[in-house]
Amino acid sequence: MKVRQNLYIDLAVSEALDALAAKPGATKSAIVNDAVSAWLARRGSKEIDDLLKGRLDRISREIAKARRDIDVLLESLSLFVQYQLMVTAPLPEADSAARAVGRERFDAFVTQVGRQIAGGRRSIGAEDVAETAS
Repeated sequence: MKVRQNLYIDLAVSEALDALAAKPGATKSAIVNDAVSAWLARRGSKEIDDLLKGRLDRISREIAKARRDIDVLLESLSLFVQYQLMVTAPLPEADSAARAVGRERFDAFVTQVGRQIAGGRRSIGAEDVAETAS
């Protein structure tokens, strides 16, 4: 169903509309209808963009904080491993018993890390992090 509208538009816009409607198969009504429909569609998408912008900004900030935390953890681990390797004497090749104990301890460490991650637990809880930040 079509509804008749009486609109006032500027002379320059009217002349441009006449020029577009002069093409075969084009009508002023169809051109104005398409233009208003497109404008309304863009306006609706703008409102959606405005609604999502705040959420996307918050998510971006949280990702940046997580990236910073990961960088701190990696740097801390790197420095710890480097220090540990510098102060710990290497085991002699002939000491297979000590090497076996080392492998067992490493396997236990990897198993414990797997359990912690699978269970969603952390060695440093949220309350520990809050205390160190104070």
